[in-house]
Amino acid sequence: MARSNAGLTASDSEASVSGIGWAREWRFLGISALLFLAGAWGTIRWCESMSGGMAMPGGWTMSMAWMRMPGQTWLGAAASFVLMWVMMMVAMMLPSLVPMLLRYRGSVRVSNQTRLGRLTALAGAGYLFVWAVFGAAVYPLALVLTAAYMRWSALARSVPIATGFVLLLAGCFQLTRWKARQLGHCRNTPARDQSHYSAARSAWQNGLRWGAHCSLCCFGFMLILLATGVMRLGAMAIVATAITVERLSPKPQHVARVTGIGIIATGALVIARALGVA
Repeated sequence: MARSNAGLTASDSEASVSGIGWAREWRFLGISALLFLAGAWGTIRWCESMSGGMAMPGGWTMSMAWMRMPGQTWLGAAASFVLMWVMMMVAMMLPSLVPMLLRYRGSVRVSNQTRLGRLTALAGAGYLFVWAVFGAAVYPLALVLTAAYMRWSALARSVPIATGFVLLLAGCFQLTRWKARQLGHCRNTPARDQSHYSAARSAWQNGLRWGAHCSLCCFGFMLILLATGVMRLGAMAIVATAITVERLSPKPQHVARVTGIGIIATGALVIARALGVA
């Protein structure tokens, strides 16, 4: 055979999945659905346990996500946040990750049929590991900002306007060529050739690569989530829906542009309200 199945392109992989049929993937899809439900349930419970917050100058509320529980160490608080962040990413990202994993399974099925489940799990774990690193990087930065808000009331009063500008930045990001390029990587990234690596190492590296592209592609959405509050289920649902539609739409760049324009309009409205002109 002149070309290895491990070196298939994204279109080849999609054709492979189509040839296999959805019926042979029922177990994978069922497990994915259960993971999604578990992530959604855990995220909802996390938000319920962290409901409330601290009223701040400027009429906004500091999220409990950035506060330690009584008797909790900073390390324990950070570990708890990262764990909850990963659970949130499972709920938000799995709908758009599953098609990518299906393409991956189609590309390695023939050569690694007996280890397909293990390789899929490794690829998914590598993807989530990148998001865990993202959350671990966000937490200390958020703590620094939280301490600054609590120390300087003038800075705290500027948060509503700053939130509007963050939304403007996120919306502009949606319109850039960088966003379009990263979105293309997320939708059409094939599994790399496994001829030079063990299958397990290749699966892990593929997951890391997908996670890196995805985190870069979703940078604007993550800014929105962090600026509006990671404990808000409504914001999470809107962001997760936007990401999924963007990934699965037949015209993803059009969706990204429309979403970007909507975010810019929302940011302008937030600023106007903060200034008292709307």
